[in-house]
Amino acid sequence: MKVLELLRLLPLADWMALGGFFAAWIGYAWFAKRRAETAGSLLATTNRYRRLWMLQTTHRENRVVDGVVVQNLSTSPSFFASTTILIIGGLLAVIGTSERATELVREIPFAARTPLVVIELKLLLLTGIFVYAFFRFTWSMRQYTFGALLIASMPDHAAFARGDAKREEFAERAGRVVGLAAETFNDGLRAYYMAFAALLWFVSPLAFALGTAGIVFVLYRREFHSDVLAVLRH
Repeated sequence: MKVLELLRLLPLADWMALGGFFAAWIGYAWFAKRRAETAGSLLATTNRYRRLWMLQTTHRENRVVDGVVVQNLSTSPSFFASTTILIIGGLLAVIGTSERATELVREIPFAARTPLVVIELKLLLLTGIFVYAFFRFTWSMRQYTFGALLIASMPDHAAFARGDAKREEFAERAGRVVGLAAETFNDGLRAYYMAFAALLWFVSPLAFALGTAGIVFVLYRREFHSDVLAVLRH
């Protein structure tokens, strides 16, 4: 009975738009990962440069610059994690004053007239998206820390030259760790993009569905057909 009551909270169009949103998000993530293995993506291409970077690091006697680069790379997920905390706090505050939020939504032009409980569900969706993004950003920060640890523990360049340490193997491992940090950061950014589509749910289910399709198209173009990808491939 409770399940039926939950299903009746939203019209069929809203449920279809919501299902399409999650299907598009999860489906595109799966598609992007599989296509990157054959056609190559922006992330896959930059991962090759990360491995090359780590291979060059094994030849250097002084690796201070490499540590600084890793630290600078970790500032982006750190910034987004801090920003995401503020967004989550703001959304929780809005949920606490959902009656006022309903009045604000009703003032939006072309916004669908929805009851209070539905507004709260939409706010919870947004909150859930940003909570997911927060965990991805913080995990990316930790992975960059692991990458810095690998650089700090890297054997001396003379040890690689003598054959006491395997240069290719170490470069592959270190490059993969830094690449995983970048992939996790990309997941967090993708959640931000999808949050913009979720905002359109306050307007109407149709706007939500069209926004989801538009966001997926933008993500696809940037990851597989962007100008910077063409430059990096040459």
